Amino acid sequence: MKLTLRTGTVAASVLFMQLAGTPFSAIAQSSDAAFGNTTGIKRVLLISIDGMHALDFANCAKGVSSINGGTSYCPNLAELSASGVNYVTASTTKPSDSFPGSGGLATGGSARTTGMFYDVNYNRALSPPAKTTPYGIVGGANLCPSVVGTQVGFDEQIDVDLTKLDGGGGINPDYLPRDPNRGCRPVYPHNYIRVNTMFEVVRNSGGYTAWSDKHPAYDFYNGPSGHGVNDFYSPEINSIVVPLPGVAGCESIPDSGADLSAWTNSFANIRCYDTIKVNALLNEINGKTHDGSSSAPVPNVFGMNFQAVSVGQKLVENGVAGGYLDSTGTPSANLLQEIQFVDSSIGKFVNQLKQNGLYESTMIVITAKHGQSPIDPKKVLRIPADDHSLKSPADLLGDSVAQASEDDVSLIWLKDQSQTASAVATLEDNQALIGSGEIFSGRSLELLFNNPAVDPRTPDIIVQSNVGVIYTGGKKKIAEHGGFSHDDLNVMLLVSNVRFAPATITIPVQTTQVAPTILQALGINPVRLQAVQQEKTQVLPGISFPAPF
Repeated sequence: MKLTLRTGTVAASVLFMQLAGTPFSAIAQSSDAAFGNTTGIKRVLLISIDGMHALDFANCAKGVSSINGGTSYCPNLAELSASGVNYVTASTTKPSDSFPGSGGLATGGSARTTGMFYDVNYNRALSPPAKTTPYGIVGGANLCPSVVGTQVGFDEQIDVDLTKLDGGGGINPDYLPRDPNRGCRPVYPHNYIRVNTMFEVVRNSGGYTAWSDKHPAYDFYNGPSGHGVNDFYSPEINSIVVPLPGVAGCESIPDSGADLSAWTNSFANIRCYDTIKVNALLNEINGKTHDGSSSAPVPNVFGMNFQAVSVGQKLVENGVAGGYLDSTGTPSANLLQEIQFVDSSIGKFVNQLKQNGLYESTMIVITAKHGQSPIDPKKVLRIPADDHSLKSPADLLGDSVAQASEDDVSLIWLKDQSQTASAVATLEDNQALIGSGEIFSGRSLELLFNNPAVDPRTPDIIVQSNVGVIYTGGKKKIAEHGGFSHDDLNVMLLVSNVRFAPATITIPVQTTQVAPTILQALGINPVRLQAVQQEKTQVLPGISFPAPF
């Protein structure tokens, strides 16, 4: 079962993020010369609004009758679409979780190629960490190389101190899995991803790169070299909520009565968390490092992920739910304010690019690592929280499970792979009990991913739950992601530049096509991405680059 227990000493840290107000300097343009010679695009700003469906964008850009008199409630996104290519049937990766979703955006590859299935997963070829992690992955100095096969926890549990906003200074190598074939070296997230990232390609082409995300574990954006991102910033989202001096509106905790054990426990506090990354990005647009402390080139590839919409879709805080009011995606009041916050933040990016004379030469890509399911609030069924007679697939299989990552999908790694057929038979005989919509194993699973008998990372069994089923023992959320349903997969994808002709593309595309498209926009051959070579990933259709300036 995915580990959720939290232990350790409660501590807090204060991040001071002062937005740089100095004029745009010549040094900020120093990395531009190598790019845009054929397209006029010198930099790409990539934004992931985690959870943002194509339907969310359609509703907010065009308006719904019950909000703002039917006018747009995301005017900045709507303005970008006026010179953008909108892909209305875009799908994120399977599984539709942040780790594989991020891997797809960064590399052009699916989990089959990146090896990224879930942040908490299982690896049959690695050994346990040197120390037991805060969430209970059992470790010990003598467990490598004597033990092969371990849970891998690439979430906050590998932080030096997960209670602190800076993660206590980053990743604690003692909490990492170890490679028994390489002297029991700790395996960092950037060692774990199997193919190079667009950040590595851009940096190797003479560019400057930056990225902001939600855990130090997102170090994998650096790629196997470990050096793809020049300016990597990863405040810990599951740290203790603290005041943020220098961050407007967050100098004191706005929702001090919330559960302060994580920023995701509050509709208001999550906006403060996202704002520190917004300020980081504004600093980068202004030719500064993310903290505004020194000058730096404006990155050629940079961006961040927003968590506010995802929290707005799934959280129940003090009995008040976010999510949607109906099956057509009308946002609740709490979700609406998160969408409007993100839209306002994107407007700040656009205004700063315009002010600094960078807007015309910047391509902006807005998408999501994953969707969220269900949209229809009447379909929610939390197992076992809403019905204790029901079980999750992992609970049904019991001690035969080595690891299960369960949200609105169940990824199951068995202790004994020879028992796969027996485990599948048990699941098939109890589909009503587990809320199962579809079970993947054997050849049906191998059509999606590598054979688990060959690839040490591939789950043995995947159970896609019925739409609306969430595997959880609590009632603090009304939606989740990770699964293969339409609501999980169909995300917003908008590619915008002021010189683009607006277009709506209705043919199916994948978010894995973003990375090769970004490289092509910068004048770099997308085939330099290893995943593009292996999966033959195509650039997004429908984009015609005008002649350079």
